[in-house]
Amino acid sequence: MHLSSTLTAMEAPEMINAGELVLKRWEPEWAEEAAAAVRESLPELEPFLPWATAGYGLEESRAYIRSSVENWAAGTESNYAIFTSTGELVGSIGLMTRMGPGTLEIGYWTRTPWAGRGYMTAAVRALTRVALTLSGVERVVIRYDAANRPSAAVAAKAGFTEVDRSYREPAAPGETDVIVTAERRAAAA
Repeated sequence: MHLSSTLTAMEAPEMINAGELVLKRWEPEWAEEAAAAVRESLPELEPFLPWATAGYGLEESRAYIRSSVENWAAGTESNYAIFTSTGELVGSIGLMTRMGPGTLEIGYWTRTPWAGRGYMTAAVRALTRVALTLSGVERVVIRYDAANRPSAAVAAKAGFTEVDRSYREPAAPGETDVIVTAERRAAAA
């Protein structure tokens, strides 16, 4: 059986309910709010995300959303804005095919005022549940720097198990040279 390393547009839902949260496919009109969210969250994001810098603004946000729309259409990424039930932007989460056939990788970041409240764990659980129902997906992984304790905590609370540690060149100021891979696998049929 050949497992595709792309997501078809009709496979990935445009909206996912996650309890108190809603994950919605990124839309251009949210660019200004997304830029503000990144800027206010730089103390937490900058150490581990190379793109999170003091220069991140409206143009970078628009470019990210434009890229998200294009990658969704190409089937290589499904990126979502995370909102509370009252419409407040909590962060971002997405599925990526970059690890090859049968595997989807989840990436995420949380807006500072909502960090530590369990929102990202709920979003990761919901997106993982959906991802593991997609055709050909055998596992979902989260990769994070060994020093990124909040990401490690989210992965563990969402039921991911560490399966690998590898080395790479750090790309952001708080990173070490160790990247941890944690996974959840589809239930055996």
